[in-house]
Amino acid sequence: MMSFLFMMIFMIPFSFMNNGFWINQDMIFMWFFLFCFKISFTSQFMNISYFWGVDLLSYIMILLSFWICSLMLLASEKVYSTNYYYNLFTLMLLILLIFLYVTFSSMNLLVFYLFFEFSLIPTLVLIIGWGYQPERIQAGVYLLFYTLFASLPMMISLFYYYEKFNSLDFFYLVYLLDNVFIYLCMTMVFLVKMPMYFVHLWLPKAHVEAPVSGSMILAGVMLKLGGYGLMRLMSVFLSVGMKINNIFIVISMVGGFMVSFICLRQSDVKALIAYSSVAHMGLVLSGIMTMSYWGMCGSLVMMVAHGLCSSGLFCLANISYERLLSRSLFLNKGLINLMPSLSLWWFLFSCCNMAAPPSLNLLGEIMLINSLISWSWMTMLFMSLVSFFSAAYSLFLYAYSQHGMLYSGLYSCMMGYVREYLLLLLHWFPLNVLILKSEYLTLWI
Repeated sequence: MMSFLFMMIFMIPFSFMNNGFWINQDMIFMWFFLFCFKISFTSQFMNISYFWGVDLLSYIMILLSFWICSLMLLASEKVYSTNYYYNLFTLMLLILLIFLYVTFSSMNLLVFYLFFEFSLIPTLVLIIGWGYQPERIQAGVYLLFYTLFASLPMMISLFYYYEKFNSLDFFYLVYLLDNVFIYLCMTMVFLVKMPMYFVHLWLPKAHVEAPVSGSMILAGVMLKLGGYGLMRLMSVFLSVGMKINNIFIVISMVGGFMVSFICLRQSDVKALIAYSSVAHMGLVLSGIMTMSYWGMCGSLVMMVAHGLCSSGLFCLANISYERLLSRSLFLNKGLINLMPSLSLWWFLFSCCNMAAPPSLNLLGEIMLINSLISWSWMTMLFMSLVSFFSAAYSLFLYAYSQHGMLYSGLYSCMMGYVREYLLLLLHWFPLNVLILKSEYLTLWI
């Protein structure tokens, strides 16, 4: 019953698209969604299903992928209204969704690795094909080579693992490896994808140059591939992880603090939101690296919360960009005078970004604070600083964009469409209501 109810909700965004588009392309999404979810859950809710390898962790990630991909269609009305290769655009979204689905439901490490890499291709086409600035070529190259450079050692180490244990199934990830070099080879690609501080430079560049759909899928799902892979592989590296994970925790905590300062100096709205993603994913990485129950569950909650909140903020930034044709905070000022109802959504998402109740961000931060302080009391300092500055740059984003003198060159501005408010509601509603059923997010281990 619940699956059919969710499918009805899933169909709502499509009803606001052009009639021809609804008949031709969106039906593909709906039927693919129906097919996958009816097959995947022939088993009990908590167990591996009979057809695909889906447990609760995979289920939540797949659900997030479908949700964000459907909202990407809703956010990209400009592509369809200008008739700008919209058939190719829809094809790229569908291919990306299939790749993400197979990535999260694969039960073999090599299949997971292959589709993890395949998902780069549609994302690259989205950035280069529908990006706004000439620098999108450079951003695409950054995205491609950062990930590929870090992922090739993982492929070699997978061959080593197979030669040693004769299996790459997730079922057999119980054989422990006590080799620091193999540990670094297998986890580096996930650290780049998260991204960890020091290897994060591709992310702000990709976000700034990407279209709104590219930013949504990058922030909503693609960053979560790194966390998902680390959660699956940490069981293999228990002994070596206990020795050197503290290095990554320190880098992530100090890096989150440094990135928070970078956020406070940004004049580009999308760059500010992108850098805030680095800070939040630093907390997620720290939680996973503690290898505790609190840390794993807190990281999962934080990943879901960040996927919805950051995607919603990028949608808001795009709504302003379509009207003012600029992402600069020097021009995006006094917007509360132009669109006061949209200012409410800026306020709500800024509150979620700073982990105000009742958002999932708050639950994730509380769980991560528990895990990190129980791991070492010294993390309390940087945890408090990261939490404080996340509130600081969220308030900075809201106050600078909504208050102040109106840009004098702006004489008229369109109000928001129903489609845009629906888009924001479908981001905000699960972000603040899922906390009522938060026990589902802590049962997967």
